[in-house]
Amino acid sequence: MTSRKPRGSGNRSRTPKSGRRGGPFSGADYDRNLGPVDRSQYRKKGQGQGKKSRHHVPQGERLQKVISAAGIASRRVAEDLISEGRVEVNHDIVTALGTRVDPDNDVIFVDGIRVNTQPEAVYYAFNKPRGVISTMSDPKGRPSIADFVDTTDTRLFHVGRLDNETEGLLLLTNDGDLANRLSHPSYEVPKTYLVQVKGPMRRGVGEELRAGIELEEDGLVSVDSFRLVDSTPGHILCEVVIHSGQNRVVRRLMKAVGYPVQRLVRIAHGPITLGDQRQGSIRQLNSQEVGHLMATVGL
Repeated sequence: MTSRKPRGSGNRSRTPKSGRRGGPFSGADYDRNLGPVDRSQYRKKGQGQGKKSRHHVPQGERLQKVISAAGIASRRVAEDLISEGRVEVNHDIVTALGTRVDPDNDVIFVDGIRVNTQPEAVYYAFNKPRGVISTMSDPKGRPSIADFVDTTDTRLFHVGRLDNETEGLLLLTNDGDLANRLSHPSYEVPKTYLVQVKGPMRRGVGEELRAGIELEEDGLVSVDSFRLVDSTPGHILCEVVIHSGQNRVVRRLMKAVGYPVQRLVRIAHGPITLGDQRQGSIRQLNSQEVGHLMATVGL
């Protein structure tokens, strides 16, 4: 498979004519400050519970240098973070400024956010337009993710899929471990969708979806949450949050309760939101977003 990198990751971006900002199908601002991560829910019992350790690899790199190189903070600020007990190495809090680490093997956290010590690892958010196939290439020549990236040495994986008619957020990365965990049903990573259907809508649809609907081949499938967002004459806009990853599951659920989907947009995948990112554009996730993604799946 041809290795590729996103177009638009620098000053260039590809925005189809259908791209737009604002309106009911835009979510919260992307690239927002997600804050620290409370990793207590992700730690294994007995790890990271405040134990202070002078973790040290004599031939390694200074911890503050590694933090700075990852784009978390300047070396000076990194030193303050270490002194304040906000840095963990291999599940232990480290406060010694002379600490040296092995970036290739040690796992480092700042304020609970995993530090990406592998510069070759890349993470992107793609706003997939309608009519684009969720593959890196298509033998039939249909529009695909490949049309929105440039050739490079980096091989990108798409995290899950969106069907041809569904728009919105699709994560791209060359981090196979993270991609596999985000896609694996055991981690129950929620995906949030805006769904437009024909109105009006009867009472009780949300309760039905939360209780679960029997789908052929998949059995009982339920949504995590359902709410009405907006309504106009003849149309209803709903928000659906679901961690199930079955094929076209939102479309099948809505059809089963009597409301076939007119338009479907994924606006969030775990902690990552689409916001006002233009259709057809790709942006690089910041270090905080990557850390929150990793925390979601226990990395």
